[in-house]
Amino acid sequence: MTAPLASLLPLEGLQAPGGGPLYLRLRQLLEEAIRSGRLGQGDALPAERDLADYADVSRVTVRKAVDDLVRDGLLVRRQGSGTFVAKPVSRVQQPLSRLTSFTEDMARRGLETRSEWLERGLFHPSPEEMMMLGLAAGTLVARLGRLRIARDMPLAIERASLSAEFLPHPEAVTTSLYAELEKKNARPARAIQRISACNVKEPEAGLLAVPVGAAGLSIERISYLASGRVVEFTRSLYRGDTYDFVAELTLGD
Repeated sequence: MTAPLASLLPLEGLQAPGGGPLYLRLRQLLEEAIRSGRLGQGDALPAERDLADYADVSRVTVRKAVDDLVRDGLLVRRQGSGTFVAKPVSRVQQPLSRLTSFTEDMARRGLETRSEWLERGLFHPSPEEMMMLGLAAGTLVARLGRLRIARDMPLAIERASLSAEFLPHPEAVTTSLYAELEKKNARPARAIQRISACNVKEPEAGLLAVPVGAAGLSIERISYLASGRVVEFTRSLYRGDTYDFVAELTLGD
């Protein structure tokens, strides 16, 4: 294994003093091999024992380096088969200055989308939904929970709540929620959106096809009609390795 490994993974600087933790240096060398194409998509990573012997480090060091790359989506473990270079993920940029639906946003990019429904129907509202939507006692709430997919890759889990007044038939939503609301003159005119970093937990990690603990973006949106009334309360979880939210900043007075 030494000759093939030497061509895939040059070890210059790995054991140099003062270079930081060994596992991080090994991780950087492995990442560079992937980025450069020496380890291509679908290639199997050499066994931990072989990497440890070749690099003259412990198997614990190798495992920590590989774990980091799995967590970042560069490598993927397949039970009973080994560790492989993952399919490259191209990132999607979402401007924060436009109030659009996921479907509309992807359509502007020429990307086909589909959804897997996790929940869709009318329910008695939770205390949080009553507060956020300003619902009176006895009012029903429409809930739409779905896994949003583009280019056959899961990108986000989206859970929206609306008063049944605006969406009495949730099953009518097949693609864009905003398109359905527009039919009832209830499309949001503005929204407040909060974005925070998080680590993806189960079961969401399984739905998004990322490792448990992978970086994610947690997004809470409250959308308003032109009158100022709240129409939508949505919580979404986006894969951190596929989505960038972009804001344009201008010089203030």
